[in-house]
Amino acid sequence: MTHYAVVAPPHASHVRAIGALVRPLLDGDHRVSWLAPADVRPLVADARIGFVPVGAATHPPGSLAAVHARAAAPGSPWGLQRVIRDMADATRMYAAELPAQLERLGVDAVLADQMEAGGALAARRLGLPWAGLACALPVQRVPGVPLAVMPWGPARSPRSLQVLRESERVHDWLMAPLHDTIAREAARCGWTGVRTLAELAGGAVLHLAQTTPAFELPSPDAAAAAATGGPPVHALGPWRLPGAAATGVPWPHPAWRDPVRPLAFASLGTLQGGRLGLWRRIVRACVAEDLQLVVAHCGGLDAAQAAQLRSLGAAWVTDFVPQQALLAQADLLVTHGGLNTVMDGLAAGLPMAVLPLGFDQPGVAARVVHAGAGLRLWPQLASVGALRRAVRRLLAEPTFRVASRRLGAGIAGAGGATRGAALLTAALAARTPSPLEATA
Repeated sequence: MTHYAVVAPPHASHVRAIGALVRPLLDGDHRVSWLAPADVRPLVADARIGFVPVGAATHPPGSLAAVHARAAAPGSPWGLQRVIRDMADATRMYAAELPAQLERLGVDAVLADQMEAGGALAARRLGLPWAGLACALPVQRVPGVPLAVMPWGPARSPRSLQVLRESERVHDWLMAPLHDTIAREAARCGWTGVRTLAELAGGAVLHLAQTTPAFELPSPDAAAAAATGGPPVHALGPWRLPGAAATGVPWPHPAWRDPVRPLAFASLGTLQGGRLGLWRRIVRACVAEDLQLVVAHCGGLDAAQAAQLRSLGAAWVTDFVPQQALLAQADLLVTHGGLNTVMDGLAAGLPMAVLPLGFDQPGVAARVVHAGAGLRLWPQLASVGALRRAVRRLLAEPTFRVASRRLGAGIAGAGGATRGAALLTAALAARTPSPLEATA
């Protein structure tokens, strides 16, 4: 039996995905402990996972709401800097507190979300093996491929390569508070030359990602991409609980579903579901195109705001629905571009309108467009008319659905959480030191 420790950002989408990934480990009698601030405890649904609160002084109960609010709507470059400082604060807390906790628990290996550096740093300090978990787009940098937060496709010319290089410089300048923290904490455990999340990823035994090879953007320089080396990244498709797609949809009443009108499902995710102005435009556009629209705001709207969307013609406005089950019955997906929702949409073979709001969503949208599975609209410019035109094209032109189904077929064979658990146990059983450990 192996005792795994999970370290991840405090966001519901990450917690749910990792919770599904570790389910096969728990079923195989392995032990899993989740270390996080106390506010994360309600998000960890499986009672078999041991929750260990950390950060009582720096991240006390009740503080998570403000972190989520800042992440959901940074509002300005200064707001974005505050979000990045939140990330750096969490990394400092984990780097300070995790080593003692991991030793006390007798942990054998760490499952470290790629977006939280503290798990990798603590594992390195104790000499523990660790696996990187890419709940969002992977952080590894590939020559000629934009960073995950960038909205472009692969570079095809010297000019576009220059744009990518400049965008990386701007990104790294903005991320300096986090990068400085990573470099300082890595140096304390003798890990030199490590500053970015991508460089940190080089110390893992392996990485597991929720993407598929066909979904990723191709590098224009395959030889250079192959030469980058590093631990393997296994693209598993979405990590989901067994049977989730077969769950019934709790329709508002038995006769709710109109068999004639196309069904559209719209979600802006758990962090950004409160954007009422955008919701109003989405509803008006779908109603004008005679769609039956389901809105899942993930708790972002209050009762009065939900009633407002119903008054505009949304057929069903709710907080949460069984997403995979509903998408199996839908004809169209309108999404913010969160990787979880997009991968579920592709698994269902749906054309999609993607309105990226932040984080890696511009990169996810770029991949959807590159694959031909949907259209991207910038939320600030997505008028009712623009949304109507997009919805009309997505339903009328079969190429979008064909491309989505093609990617969905790849998801079906990627292995998901079951394969991920098998890769983890095999890699740790046959573990050899990573290149960075070997030279430490």
